[in-house]
Amino acid sequence: MVPTIVFVTGNANKLKEVKMLLAPQAGKEPTFELTNTDIDLDELQNSSLEEIARHKVSQAQSVLPKGTAVFVEDTALCFDAFNGLPGAYVKWFLKSVGPEGLVRMLEGFETKKAEAVTTVAFADFEGQVHIFQGKTRGKIVQPRGSRDFGWDCIFEPEEGAGKTYAEMEKVDKNQISQRSRAFALLSKCLNDA
Repeated sequence: MVPTIVFVTGNANKLKEVKMLLAPQAGKEPTFELTNTDIDLDELQNSSLEEIARHKVSQAQSVLPKGTAVFVEDTALCFDAFNGLPGAYVKWFLKSVGPEGLVRMLEGFETKKAEAVTTVAFADFEGQVHIFQGKTRGKIVQPRGSRDFGWDCIFEPEEGAGKTYAEMEKVDKNQISQRSRAFALLSKCLNDA
């Protein structure tokens, strides 16, 4: 029987995407089973993405049975014009002003460049915490494509052939996204263990 690893999320879209990213390569047996739990974790007010993720996984460890392998994921959108803001606060900005409001924030600024960053904090079966981070450069554009997944409709990655994340097929997005890069590092850790 393969061990179970818990992903702390209540977001069905995020869970589906992460299951795709951590799926074993064709012809290989899974080395773990991925489940999820929806734990309400505090949002640490900090500009360090690593510290925010570390705090969240520590909280999850304190709630789950001892010895449970668990990971959390936190994604930020960092505008060059704002020296990295809204960063980890993008979820709250998006909730308050929507995608159009995020775009309007950059009116008057010459650069629309941005960086999408995903930080994964994984606590292994012994409780040791590992941090993995993936980054994708791009720019902020007027909303295009589906609005089902946060700010995907306004982020056009440099490697995206002129499409926003929301306009891309999942398989294409998963080849270049910051989330796929962070989870590739987690996958390597899980499979090398």
